[in-house]
Formats: sequence, C-alpha cells, structure tokens
Amino acid sequence: MHHCCCEHCAEKPHLTERRDVILFVGALILFVIGMFLSSPIDIILFVVAYLLAGWEVLYTAGKNIIRGKVFDEHFLMAVATLGALIIGEYPEAVAVMLFYRVGEMLEQYAVGRSEKSIRELMDIAPERATVVRGIEIKTVSPEEVLEGDVILVKPGERVPLDAKVLEGSSSLDTSALTGESLPRDVKKGDVILSGCINLNGVLHARVLKNYADSTVSTVLNLTESASEKKSKSEAFIGKFARVYTPIVVGLALVVALLPPLAFSADWSTWVYRALLFLMVSCPCALVLSVPLTYFCGLGSASKVGVLIKGSRYIAALSNAATVVFDKTGTLTEGKFAVSDVVSDKMSRDDLLCIAAHVECHSNHPLARSICSAWHGEIDHARIGEVKELPGFGICAKIDGRTVVAGNLALMQNLGITVTDVGADASVHLAMEATYLGYITLFDRQKDDSGETIRLLKKLGVQRTVMLTGDHADVAEPIASQLGMDEVRAELLPDQKMAELERISSETAGTLVYVGDGINDAPSIARADVGVAMGAIGSDAAVSAADVVIMTDELGRLVDAIEISRRTEKIVRQNTIFALGIKGLVLVLGVFGVAGLWQAVFADVGVSLLAVLNSTRAMKK
Repeated sequence: MHHCCCEHCAEKPHLTERRDVILFVGALILFVIGMFLSSPIDIILFVVAYLLAGWEVLYTAGKNIIRGKVFDEHFLMAVATLGALIIGEYPEAVAVMLFYRVGEMLEQYAVGRSEKSIRELMDIAPERATVVRGIEIKTVSPEEVLEGDVILVKPGERVPLDAKVLEGSSSLDTSALTGESLPRDVKKGDVILSGCINLNGVLHARVLKNYADSTVSTVLNLTESASEKKSKSEAFIGKFARVYTPIVVGLALVVALLPPLAFSADWSTWVYRALLFLMVSCPCALVLSVPLTYFCGLGSASKVGVLIKGSRYIAALSNAATVVFDKTGTLTEGKFAVSDVVSDKMSRDDLLCIAAHVECHSNHPLARSICSAWHGEIDHARIGEVKELPGFGICAKIDGRTVVAGNLALMQNLGITVTDVGADASVHLAMEATYLGYITLFDRQKDDSGETIRLLKKLGVQRTVMLTGDHADVAEPIASQLGMDEVRAELLPDQKMAELERISSETAGTLVYVGDGINDAPSIARADVGVAMGAIGSDAAVSAADVVIMTDELGRLVDAIEISRRTEKIVRQNTIFALGIKGLVLVLGVFGVAGLWQAVFADVGVSLLAVLNSTRAMKK
C-alpha cells in the first residue's frame, strides 16, 4: 500500500486526485456489474476493474524492482493479487485493489487535515516590507531589509520582520504564531514579531533582526524539519518492513512447494494457500498507520500553538516522568512589581518618589519596576550626577544630596546601619549615609503556573523541580505556592547543569526541561525533551528545544503531553490490532480454514481500520 509522506500528499496535483477518483468510481461500477454477469463477460469486467484500481500498485512494484528494491509492500500486493487472477479468484483480486483505493483516499484526507493545521504556520511568511529611508518609502522583499531599518506596517498587513515600535499603536492578530485568538495591543517601545497581522493602527518600527534570523523564518525552518525526525516506532516500522518482506516471500514459497514436493499434496491447494499467506502478510497496516498517526499528532499539537520538532519527541513526551522548570520567564512573568515600601523616616510615597528619581536612568529590571510603581512625574531638574555601581546598585544626586539605592551588600560596604534587612529582593535606600528604608519587589507568577503543575501531577508526572539562579528566600516561597516537589536555588549555569545530570540519573522515564532564556539553552539541549517558550524565549533556547510553545501559556505543555500520549496509544492499538488479526488469519489460511475474502480483510480491511483509527490523533 502507498507509504504516506507529507511531501507526496502536499505536492500531488488536484488533477491527479480527480483522476484517481474517476478511476476508482469506474472500477467500482465495473466490479458491481461483473458480480451479476456470467463468464466470460464478468472476467473481462473484473480484469479491467483490476487494472483501473490497481495500476499504481503494479507500476510502483515494477519501478521498484527495476531500482533493485524488490521486497516491499507493493511487491507483496502485486504478487498476491496477480496470483489470485491466475487461479481464477477475480472478485477477490479486484476487491483488494478497491479497498486499497479507499484506504489511500482516507489517508490523503487525514494527512490533508493535519497538513492544513501545520500549513497555517507556513502561511505566515510575509511577501513584502515597506521601508522608510529618509524621505523615501519603498516596498521591497523582507530579505532586503537590514537590521536597524525603519519599516512601516499598515492596517491589514503582516509584520514582515521582528521590530520595536517607534511611533503609533495598534492591535495585532498573533494567532498564526501563538494560537491565541485574542488580539494583542502594542504601543511605542513594544516589540512586534514577524508573522503577526496588524489589525488597525499604522506602526513605524525599527527592525531588530534580519529576515533570516526573524521569528517567522525560525518557525518556518522548524516546521519544515519537524516531520523529518522519526520516532523509534516509526523508524522501526520502516526497518521492519524491509526485513520482513523477503522473509514472508520465502515462507510463502515453502508453503507452496514443500507439501506438494514432500507429501505429494495438491499443487493448486497449496499455491492458493501461499497466495493467501502473501496477501495476509502484507505489512500495509503498520507501514501506513504508524507514520500517519504521528503526522496527525504533530498537526493536532500545532492547532494549540505547540510545535513539536518530530515524532520521536511525541514518543518521548508521552513517557514524561520528571519535569524541570526554570523560574523567571517560565513559571513567573519575569516582570517585577513593588510589594512593600518600608521606612521609619518618611512616608511610603516620599520614599518611593526618591527611589524613582534615583533609578529613572537605570535599565535594570528592578529599577524599571520601581519607576513604574511611582505614578507621579519625574522632575529631572532635581537629579544631578548619576553613577551605576555594577552588582550593587546606583548612586545619584537628588536636590544636591547624595542618595544610594541598592542591595544589602551595598549598604554594608558603605558602613550604613540597616535597621531591617527586608527580603532578598529588596532595594535599600540611604541619603547622606543615613538609612531611609527599603522597597521589596516580587516576580509575579504566571496565571496558569499553579494549574499547570497540578495538571501535570494529575497526568502522572512523578516529579516537578524548579532550578533557578535566584536566592532561596525568593524561589522557595514561589515553589511552595505552586506545589513543586523540589527547588534548587542560587545556581550558576554550570551548577544548574550538574543538578540536571543528577535528576536525570534518578529519573526512570523521560526528563523534560522547560525554559526561555539564553542561559537555559544548555539545559534544554541536555534534557530528553527540551521545551522552549517560543513567543518570549531567546533564539538560543528555541533552537536548542525539541518542543516550542508558541505562546506564553505554560499550560500548553499539558496539552502537548496529552496529545503525545493519545498519539502513542493509537500507535499501540494499531500495531496490536494489525499483528493480532494477521497472525490469526495466517494460521487459519495455512490450515485451509480461512479463504481469500478473509485474507482481503486481514490485509486491506485491517489497513482501512488502522487508517480510520489514526485520524483520531487529529482531535484537539
């Protein structure tokens, strides 16, 4: 039977599909008419119907023989059905080819449905970009735009390259990249990703990456390579068919020759049984259904915004036993917010005002968070000399007085007495060597982090671990709130890798690592299955990952595992069903209990049912 591959089905012209339908209908009509007519007219109709329905099998078998690839499923089908014609079993031979056509049509339908969901990613490639260079506005190919150029994105247009908004505000349809149906609002200073559609406002944006390095180009490359990475099951089936077929042919020859030669049995009886043996033995159901099931699984995952880079990772994900998470940007938003302002020298607002004026020139995440918490105006006339103190904080003149803001170590180095050390994620302030107080900040958990951990445990994941470089008194409360089994804090990158090695040695099933940053790339690459948050993750993390979540929703990891488990379950069902039925009919056929119609069912009937079962992997 035709071996499914996405390239074949994607490239098959519409006219060819129409021709195949016409040939199938013609063969079916001749087959039905022939069933009601007597010899020799029925024989002629059956032979013509056989050629109409089975020409592709015969052609492929002949072509493969010329190429030296004799023993494949097409060869078995051709020998078995031609043998059936020779011994006068015309209806059975035609039925095999008709069932084959029905199976192929179902296969093409299933692949087409899965391919459509994957192709939605392929359709995100922009065709043009509008570049603003001085007073000149020019429409060019995205590949011609350089990093640093300014582009103009009009309503209804697709964002051609990753860029930062300079002017304008709008809403973006990000569904092609993330699977998220709600539009995302963007304004000056926000980053917009290539492949999104601008819905309303006009945007001027500065290009951050060349097209080859852009989000859309990365997604397209990942999508194109995804189906090339086969699972162990899929690779085994391919090897199995190549070894299995010559063995089957040899056994069929034994069945045909040994009884007549050794025991003077009837030649026609044992040749007939050998043909049954060949027909039943055809591995079409496995060769067809296993790759098809995995392809449907890949398509199902893409519908929910998860790009799995090959069927081997579906197999691995289905056996997830331990899931290790990075903290910042994965379990938390990576955006700090002020939780407390403590001072016995001044009011909360006054301390926050001083801190905002000191920190307003810093790009540090904590500094930006403090400035966001202060809702008043920054009076730059009050600010004098500003000096960054790397690793400690910042020093600035405010109203002519020296103010320092930073960590506890800074206060200790300056000999400033701290009355309350606060939490680890605190910014301490002092003016003219007098301690003023501190501001505590926290990293918000993602809305779905806790629910994701709960659902993973419900799915049977045995162990959830957080590995982070943050201090223990920041990481441990978050891990406790989320219900993590373990947390390891204050880890440098090499220490994180060492912890991952330890966890791997203690894990019986698949070790999954989920991260988003450049520092996560080594861990993502080391894990059995590395998962990157594609919408926000770094290029290094996305490139190293085996699974990319194209949205900032951690819960998609649960979807990916559920889809993988359902896909693997269908693969097992098809394998057990196909081998069980074939084995039973083989034994019955050799002993003369099963006939050609039972052989037809054991071959094309089982293949048909396996294909139908495979399509269930397309469900969300």
